[in-house]
Amino acid sequence: MSPELARALTEASAATGRQVGVLVHRSGTVEHVIVGDAHKLMLPDIGRLRAAEGRFRALRLVHTHLRGEALTRDDLVDLTRLRLDVVAAIHVRPDGGVGDVYWAHLVPENPSGRMWREEGPLPLHRVDEDFLAMIRAVEDEFARAARASSRVGRDGRAVLVHVSDKRRAHLIEDSLRELRELARTAGVEVVDEVAQIRDPVDPRFVLGKGKLDEVMLRAMQRDADVLIYDRNLAPAQASSISAVTDLKVIDRTQLILDIFAQRAETRDGKLQVELAQLKYMLPRLGQRDDALSRLTGGIGGRGPGETKLEIAGRRARDRITHLEAQLKELAGQRRQRRQRRARSGMRVAALVGYTNAGKSTLLNTLTNAGVLAEDKLFATLDPRSRRLDFKAEHGVREGDGLPASMILTDTVGFIRDLPKDLVAAFRATFEEASEADVLLHVVDASDARCDDHIATTEALLESLELHRLPRIMVFNKSDLAPLGAAASMARAQQGVSVDARDVRTLGPLLARLRHTLGGLRDDAAHLPPHREL
Repeated sequence: MSPELARALTEASAATGRQVGVLVHRSGTVEHVIVGDAHKLMLPDIGRLRAAEGRFRALRLVHTHLRGEALTRDDLVDLTRLRLDVVAAIHVRPDGGVGDVYWAHLVPENPSGRMWREEGPLPLHRVDEDFLAMIRAVEDEFARAARASSRVGRDGRAVLVHVSDKRRAHLIEDSLRELRELARTAGVEVVDEVAQIRDPVDPRFVLGKGKLDEVMLRAMQRDADVLIYDRNLAPAQASSISAVTDLKVIDRTQLILDIFAQRAETRDGKLQVELAQLKYMLPRLGQRDDALSRLTGGIGGRGPGETKLEIAGRRARDRITHLEAQLKELAGQRRQRRQRRARSGMRVAALVGYTNAGKSTLLNTLTNAGVLAEDKLFATLDPRSRRLDFKAEHGVREGDGLPASMILTDTVGFIRDLPKDLVAAFRATFEEASEADVLLHVVDASDARCDDHIATTEALLESLELHRLPRIMVFNKSDLAPLGAAASMARAQQGVSVDARDVRTLGPLLARLRHTLGGLRDDAAHLPPHREL
């Protein structure tokens, strides 16, 4: 910064009583002149120029401070969030002259845990640093650190954000643990977690603005590129948060939708994912980008023409209508298959329960189905039905009047706060459960929150009007639970405890299932009428 530029800034600041600043390119060109108030500046949108991994913006911010204060938190947040070369503050003397200078630049590592190094105060004539050489060297350090860092997640590195009121403060750890598992399933590496108890939740940023600044700094420190919120963000909230950060902002619904998109295999499942994504996106179109505003405005721009937003919205609504028609046709085909199955007298049991409780593993062990079973949330998305033949070792005796075989159906797992649009879009898997004779409610007995998981599943079953169906509680993962815990829970709930991977533990479940199916009436009266869920 030349003495002439510094003097012009301080004189203008003294005359107006406001902070005055400039954004200067590395070439020496003044890109922006900014006038703030007595306490701060509001920086213009400087786009994403050069903001690649390991690179800075090639811009430095030089501005005035009226009270002789050092660099403020806002200064350091701007330095970090915008990846500026340097932020410098010049003290304005009472006579409008140039006082001491404070400045700071980013560093890859710092013993204090900060991402910047502060210098000053020094008189301007004593500042003899070769800034261009220094910034190029620091930028090279960042590039080397980025190349050396190992990225585990294929879809980036994320900071998890949880905000709740005091009434739900005791659930923070469990909620973050579940969000961590969702992120892992989606292919994202979690590098940090932030929790805040706030009454009420900030209507604009969810977190308070100061806390959001802190989150962005931590994201920069850990080379994160995604913020994942453990709640469903309103369109305006997502837009407000995105406006103050270059990080990708994802809420819980988006994360679940992304997992569903990765897991969908059948045509039915893919259509349902697309429908859910469009319904999620439609109210958010207006918040996505200023470039979607009217093509032309004012004189010559009026008339019956559509805005880009209107065109995008109309196309999304048309696609939703088309998808719903296709899904209705497929639902009719599924209904016909179920009716043929009912006429054949074949009994049906559906596996339901919280996600990752072991439903697919149980289906594989009982029927050799070979369906995907992973230690991840939502490993099953599309319903899978397999025939189960009861054998002599299952207690089958000729002439006992009990069924010798049945159909076992695996369904998508439930999860807390499952969005209504998601439930509506995935009616196919719930239709399979609605036409079952018996529900097998599978519970992960080794999970400390299994009581909450049971409550979540029971609430969803009731909302889907499936709570009237006969139900057998199956407490799985008895080998991982504390000794005797699964059996104790099974006795309390009149259920059975099993290890879904060990067929030797499944005898009591099969005997209970067979007798339950055999006790049903032979007519079709026990089946609930078909409903559009």
